[in-house]
Order: sequence, then structure tokens, then C-alpha cells
Amino acid sequence: MKFPSVIILLLILLGCKGNTDKANVSKADCTACKAPSSRAALIKAASHQHTAVVKADTTGMVFIKGGTFRMGSDDFADSKPIHTVSVNSFYMDEHEVTNAQFAQFVKATGYVTVAEQPLNPADFPGVPADKLVPGSAVFTPPSYAVSLNNPMQWWTYQAGANWKHPQGPNSSIAGKDSDPVVQVCYTDAAAYAKWAGKRLPTEAEWEYAARAGKHFDKYYWGKEFKPNGKLVANIFEGSFPWKNTKEDGYTGVAPVKSFPPNAFHLYDMEGNVWEWCSDLYRPDYYAQSAANNPQGPKDSYDPDEPDLEKHVQRGGSFLCSDDYCIRYKAGSRGKGETNSAANNLGFRCVMDVK
Repeated sequence: MKFPSVIILLLILLGCKGNTDKANVSKADCTACKAPSSRAALIKAASHQHTAVVKADTTGMVFIKGGTFRMGSDDFADSKPIHTVSVNSFYMDEHEVTNAQFAQFVKATGYVTVAEQPLNPADFPGVPADKLVPGSAVFTPPSYAVSLNNPMQWWTYQAGANWKHPQGPNSSIAGKDSDPVVQVCYTDAAAYAKWAGKRLPTEAEWEYAARAGKHFDKYYWGKEFKPNGKLVANIFEGSFPWKNTKEDGYTGVAPVKSFPPNAFHLYDMEGNVWEWCSDLYRPDYYAQSAANNPQGPKDSYDPDEPDLEKHVQRGGSFLCSDDYCIRYKAGSRGKGETNSAANNLGFRCVMDVK
């Protein structure tokens, strides 16, 4: 999926005119684009916020008995080769972390998400400090058909966008306690997991849970796109990005448990919101992955944005479409910069069996 990092979106917003066709900005075109430290100062600040651990509780989690499965897909270059992996037993949240759950974490700890924190002017030389405002990536669909080679036509860096205001300061999560929390970056998700006495899943654990004891090539739920003629996941229907037919009932996030669970009784393991995994991202990792409980590579590399640290995301979102992003399909992988968030990006947690 061509999802630009928040850094790239911010630079576009501030007038840095690089090559956006590939969601990348040329260093030669903009002096501010020399791989700023991915909000390194904010990572450090966030890691020092108070995140005292609450007593671990498996309420709302599903016990996943460990086993062996075939991981990956032949349909995506970075999901090859398909390989055999074994994972230990673990508990997994039955659904994505909700606004209500994240609000409890913030109330208990005073945590401030990365999207809410000031940007460090040192990371953006030459940009006036008054232009560096907290915000995040928001899907902003055009009102007409556009070429699909430039995601900047439907992604914007929105000042004031954060988990409490997913689409900007005029939006709200009031009355949406059961919606999955969004606008959380990897740093935020990891902080919540630590506070809850849990952790983020490895992508091997995530895929094992999504496949739920079965191996279908196209979809985690089976061979057919619409089992019994019904959509079973929250994705984008119609002409991406401008015309969503809302066939599944939603144009944005759906409340958790809006669609049927899989055979492991887990909800929204495809569609709705992307979910952070603990693994760093490399497109070539599967060729050298460990066979037992793989933890991901030791470093990150994405040829599209080689200077940014990225983590794996799984499951796709309400913006996945066969017109454009098909990575809600079985075995596919997503990726995201450590401190970038968006209004289609959330997470769920796991816990070790003791």
C-alpha cells in the first residue's frame, strides 16, 4: 500500500515539492528532506512518560493454542517465500483496542501520543517553527476520479488530528467508545501494551491467529470474496479513492465486533484498521526467518523510504480496495514508520501464557 509517512506528508504541506508519485520526496528538491530522525526526540520523550503497568488481565482475550502453519503469500513480493513457522501458545485481544480502552490508559498515565506532541524544529531545518504544528495523516477523498499513482491526492497532513480527533480538530470520538482507536503510531501502541501488561504481537503470531487453523490463498475467511453473498470485512467498495458505495455499511471505521469472528473467535483480522506488529520491516526477511517463534529482523529497511525505521502492520483497513490496496488479503504485509499514525491505523495486543 502506498501510504506516505507523516514526515513526508508534513513536508508536502509545508511546500517541499519533491517527487510525490512514489510517496517519496527527493533530497535534491528539498533541503528539509534529509531523513529527519523520524521524530527521534519525540520517541525519547514518549518513552519517558509514565506508563506504570496495571495488573495483567486476560479478560476480553482469546487463548490461541500454539502450532505450526504455512506463512506468507505468493501474491506479494515481500511475503515470499511461503515458509513453515511454529509459534507458542498465547492470548490475543478478541478485537482491536477501542477508544474507551485507550482513554483509560491515558487517564491512568497522562500519556500524550506522538501526534499530539510538538515537532522538533531541529528535525526540519529551514522550516519556520510556527509551521511545525502537531497533527497526523488523514484520508481526504477527492470528489472525482483521480490517477492512483499519487497518494498525496487523498492523504493530507491535518493539523490537530490525533486519537481524540481522528480527522482533525472538528472531529470527535464522542459516542464512539466501541470504535477502534486510531491515529496511534507504533510508539503509542507499544506504550499502551506495556501499561496493560501485554505486548504487541509478532507478525507470525498475528498471521497464525488470522488463519485460525486454515490455509486459504486469497482471504483469511475462505475462498470466496462474499461467503453466502455477504461482505464479512470492512473494506472499500466502489471506485477508490473517491466513490465508496458503502456496501458493507461503513465508509470509515466500524465499531468492533461489527462483522463475524473467525474460527478462533477473533474479530476484524482483516479490514477495519491496520494493526501494528512488533517486528521491524524488511521486504527480504522471509528468506531468512527463524522457523520457531520468529521475532522479525534486527533492523529495518524499506527501499521506498530507506532512511526511515518501519514496523510491520497487518490486516488492511477500511481503505483496502481491489482497485488499489489489496493487502487485506491472506499473507500480505503492511509497513509504517515508527512514529507515523493515520485515521485507518490501530492495534491489538497479545499476552504470553505463563
